[in-house]
Amino acid sequence: MKDLDNKTAGAILFIGAIQFIIVGLVIAEASYPNYSVADNYISDLGVGPSAFIFNTSVFLLGILVIVGSYFVHKTYHRTLFTILLTITGVGAAGVGIFTENAGLLHPIFSLVAFVFGALATVVSCRLLRSPLSFFSIILGIFSLLAIVLFGSGNYLGLGAGGMERMVAYPTLLWGLGFGGHLIGYTREEPQKT
Repeated sequence: MKDLDNKTAGAILFIGAIQFIIVGLVIAEASYPNYSVADNYISDLGVGPSAFIFNTSVFLLGILVIVGSYFVHKTYHRTLFTILLTITGVGAAGVGIFTENAGLLHPIFSLVAFVFGALATVVSCRLLRSPLSFFSIILGIFSLLAIVLFGSGNYLGLGAGGMERMVAYPTLLWGLGFGGHLIGYTREEPQKT
């Protein structure tokens, strides 16, 4: 049963990440005239001509992360990781509900999704084997450092939108890798003698 929960968690997290990367970002960016990944924030996609696409996709990402965290917890019983992952999902879903023109709630939900997503990425190393465990630490730390740079207005020549992507992409890529790992991982049964 744990293998089924594990694979279910992996499939849900993988689908959440891939649909957001393809639909919420690529398709939304392509449908937004004169959109610049360097100059526009990711959330600009939620108030322009791509609003329905982006907001639906990021809300779906949040819901899938929340549901996926339930199945991860059923398999691993890691409370800290489950809490971090669930809060990440709440943050992402909140971004889809409270767009950037909704006042203070939008930056709060965005920050929650970014920070808790990066922390979940780092903490997931305890569930993974090498080298994936090391990659999760590197991706999470990279995202946390990018949050600090983004928050301080230090964009390193990437523009505000480019630096915001340095915050978001490592966690999304981790979601793909972690989800794929869970799908393919089977716990070894004890040898019968």
